[in-house]
Amino acid sequence: QVQLGESGGGLVQAGGSLRLSCAASGRTFSTYAMGWFRQAPGKEREFVAAINWSGATIYYTDSVKGRFTISRDNAKNTLYLQMNSLKPEDTAVYYCATRPTAVAGTSPHQYDYWGQGTQVTVSS
Repeated sequence: QVQLGESGGGLVQAGGSLRLSCAASGRTFSTYAMGWFRQAPGKEREFVAAINWSGATIYYTDSVKGRFTISRDNAKNTLYLQMNSLKPEDTAVYYCATRPTAVAGTSPHQYDYWGQGTQVTVSS
């Protein structure tokens, strides 16, 4: 049974930073790609960032490039998302997800297991 658990969300002022973590179990973490997605109220879930099994290949959605950094620690079975220069439009529930391949993907449909999500609220 694959389990993913996000933490690190909260309320922050615009321009601030947060670091999200995603603890994984039940799948050989180091051999699978991981991703971060977010969903704001009334909107569809959207891609934020993805990383392949080794961390050598990374993708970001354009709106977070230069502000967010995805990383992974395979020894700790943990995925991270460092979020800097946060904006009110970053407000959403953030989800981590894993897909059954080593290659990173940008579509939610490519991922088969999801965490429960963590709320990020950025005030103006």
